Amino acid sequence: MKKILIPFAAAAILLTSCGNNASTTDSVEKADSANKEKVDSPAAVKEPIKTDEESTSFLVKAANGGLAEVKLAQLAKEKATDTAVQHFADMMITDHGAANEKVKALAAERNVTIPAEPGEAEQKKAAELGKKAGKDFDKDYVNTMVKGHEETLDLFKKVSSKTSDGAVKAFADNTIPVIEHHLMRIKDIKKGMK
Repeated sequence: MKKILIPFAAAAILLTSCGNNASTTDSVEKADSANKEKVDSPAAVKEPIKTDEESTSFLVKAANGGLAEVKLAQLAKEKATDTAVQHFADMMITDHGAANEKVKALAAERNVTIPAEPGEAEQKKAAELGKKAGKDFDKDYVNTMVKGHEETLDLFKKVSSKTSDGAVKAFADNTIPVIEHHLMRIKDIKKGMK
């Protein structure tokens, strides 16, 4: 009886392995076919969008500034005692978070490397600010925001007038009114502080 079962078992194993080979060939053929379609497709190889030095530099600076604004705003949410400062920090997290995503997208399309976290100077400022409390914190945060938004506004206006990259210019032009609103709002907060 054992002698009869062994050839049947061998035949079953052989048929099963033959079936797997056919299946493997199918998936390999499918993969090869899909890869050939990708290669043959004009949209398959996406070249980075060419940009100018002005735009590249801008994207790096905008990313750094945006990341720093969000980090400082998160600190203000924890430490600020003035409710207007806390509300302003909420606005910074929302608006700069959205702008940061747009900067990331523009950079990725252009194969531009941007920072993943604020630079050393911005981190040092956050550490200094983190040591303060109460009205001292509020005052220093507000002064930092006024100065930062004035510098950011200049940066965005400069790239808007100098870049040859249409998408970067459009981003800057669309963001300038938001920055102006932030600057007006933080200056109003500063005037209201005693």
